[in-house]
Amino acid sequence: MRDALGGHTEYAISGGAPLGERLAHFYRGIGVTIIEGYGLTETTAALCANRPTDIRIGTVGKPFAGTEVRVGDDGELSFRGPQVFTGYWRNEAATAEAIDADGWFATGDLGEIDDDGYIRITGRKKEIIVTAGGKNVAPAILEDRVRASAYVSQCLVVGDGKPFIAALITIDTETWTGSLDDPDLLVEVQKAVDDANTQVSKAESIRKFKILTEDWTEENGYLTPSFKVKRTAVLRDLHDTVEALFVR
Repeated sequence: MRDALGGHTEYAISGGAPLGERLAHFYRGIGVTIIEGYGLTETTAALCANRPTDIRIGTVGKPFAGTEVRVGDDGELSFRGPQVFTGYWRNEAATAEAIDADGWFATGDLGEIDDDGYIRITGRKKEIIVTAGGKNVAPAILEDRVRASAYVSQCLVVGDGKPFIAALITIDTETWTGSLDDPDLLVEVQKAVDDANTQVSKAESIRKFKILTEDWTEENGYLTPSFKVKRTAVLRDLHDTVEALFVR
């Protein structure tokens, strides 16, 4: 793999979506350190990043010099610094919604800051699932962990307004070449789900899942060009499939 990267690569930069701890450890193990960072278009790209000599896998590092970060009561990350934009073009309402009077920009992302100042992104605020019992669940934590399985292509956690959390799962058919109803595949997917559930409380855990016969791709309209699942499109088109997960 190092030869495929040219034979001399020591570092690579990752952003735009979570890399995942499993892959970060893997690449570091073969001698290619992945530097994860975080930022948005509104922040002129990066706000924070791990440094070659200061890396904490699973985080996006510490804020750059002159950049401040805070976590709101709802878990949303806000930043303030010289790279934060001054506003949307001819859209004062959107600007006022994004930036407060003190210059803090609300990112729309949920996160945590550990005692050493490293930032961990845990999900998107708009994607928070609220169960019938009032439990707030950040789906990205579960989805990323399930996708770490070699047999899983995509995972979408569902359960908004429902009594428990469930998931729609598609299979990587390059890794799994057998039948999708093979009991051995079910065992492997259950292992991935069980592993993901170790990261959350029982109330946030995936109780049921459905393996779909078709993967999600950019071509069929369920993935963005950067390979993020179009949650709205999936929930719209697979409404009946989702509802069936919660039928007793």
